[in-house]
Amino acid sequence: MKVTVLGSGTSSGVPAIGCDCAVCRSTDPRDRRTRPSILIEIAPGPKDPAYISRLAPGPQDPAPSAFAAAVRSILVDTSTDLREQALTRGIRRVDAILFTHSHADHVMGLDDVRRYNQMQRAAIPCYADAPTLESLRRMFSYVFDPPEQIGGGIPQLSLFRIGGPFSLGGVEIVPVPVFHGRLPILGFRVGTFAYLTDCNRIPDESWPLLAGVRTVVLDALRRRPHPTHFSLSEAVDVVARLGAERAYFTHIAHDLGHAETCAALPRGVELAYDGLVLEITR
Repeated sequence: MKVTVLGSGTSSGVPAIGCDCAVCRSTDPRDRRTRPSILIEIAPGPKDPAYISRLAPGPQDPAPSAFAAAVRSILVDTSTDLREQALTRGIRRVDAILFTHSHADHVMGLDDVRRYNQMQRAAIPCYADAPTLESLRRMFSYVFDPPEQIGGGIPQLSLFRIGGPFSLGGVEIVPVPVFHGRLPILGFRVGTFAYLTDCNRIPDESWPLLAGVRTVVLDALRRRPHPTHFSLSEAVDVVARLGAERAYFTHIAHDLGHAETCAALPRGVELAYDGLVLEITR
């Protein structure tokens, strides 16, 4: 399995508009951060004949089993910068989309998915918890309750509610409930890999879901405390409790320069950067 960090920046991106700080003016390409997202690519393997029943389709959506075995390329969140990320990383296929939550920097690239509909000639299944699905239907009403005519076409999507672990492309996807301030959102675990963006607390009941994780991509906004994101030191503490072999911090603000910050982090812990590719042994 391969994981590509498409975007490692906070909601404003780095460089920030109108900012002349050292990181925003940096010539290190690792300091240029688009909005947060990853792509999970699953190597071909035995088809998974079953689809976990705790995944519930929407009222007019097809049964999810139609999509399960064919999935090879899973996008996590449709960031504001999806088009740029797709062009830069040469993403030619998206078989499924997982959503962590519905904040703008994680969903506002959704309209660009229609290009994949055109290339793949199929609707794309999207998976999220119930509040996120409700928000998506409201925010993108022109997609889910379209007018009689709209220029340029609209994305073709099928929405599925996550109610527990489920299978895509022969691998188990484990939703991991975390808190983004007071807002409950989802991280995801796939095998020995976990993606936990936009969080500042992992509840007691979620720690067992992370047992045995060897590689984690985790929120670490800045050095100073923040009400809805882990600070750098808090994220380091989470990694120590997890016992992960490799950790990469994401959703990074312009407070943290890549080279300087990485030099001071513990062994096996680094800042992620746009374009980082991780090979994961499941």
